[in-house]
Amino acid sequence: MRAALTSPAARPFRRAAALLAGLCATVLLAGCTTAGKDAVAQGGTFDFVSPGGKTEIFYDPPSARGTIGKLSGSDLMHDGKTVGVDDFPGQVVVLNIWGQWCGPCRAEAPALEQVYEASKNNGVAFLGINVRDNQKDKAQDFVTDNKVGYPSIYDPSMRSLLALGGKFPTSVIPTTIVLDKQHRVAAVFLRALLAEDLRPVVDKLAGEQS
Repeated sequence: MRAALTSPAARPFRRAAALLAGLCATVLLAGCTTAGKDAVAQGGTFDFVSPGGKTEIFYDPPSARGTIGKLSGSDLMHDGKTVGVDDFPGQVVVLNIWGQWCGPCRAEAPALEQVYEASKNNGVAFLGINVRDNQKDKAQDFVTDNKVGYPSIYDPSMRSLLALGGKFPTSVIPTTIVLDKQHRVAAVFLRALLAEDLRPVVDKLAGEQS
């Protein structure tokens, strides 16, 4: 086998393979560079920090909170419609990153809906971000089956998450991010939630002076 690989007849194939590999590397590098620029442009002032690997991070006082970039995308349940954080001016916004393939996402869905229903009339909005679901109909079935009343961005490629900045751990699903009334990051949960985890946080933020 080694003799065949080093024979003169095999050399053109080896050169072609090397050229193809170099081309692929160039394309990948270009893609990473573009994404990096987008992340910087869209990232706002929020700088994610998780001391000691904590799964609950709170940013207080309010002056310590950073802003995210413009976060919006296609509405999962309404073709041709866009939904985003800017649709909820002056409101606390709970961002939940989820996928229908994610067991913990299914487990926390009733708790999120419970808090949404209890707090939506107190200036609290919810916005889901559906990721890594290339089959849109399955993600829509998740919303219907779990009776989710708030909108979600459909983002299988996770492009909208560039608005959270380059350091944010997009590999942790589910993740919940709570924005205050000025849409600054007030809390981050890198795990599935119970209603009693989230309700006190949104109530506190809803009661803050703008």
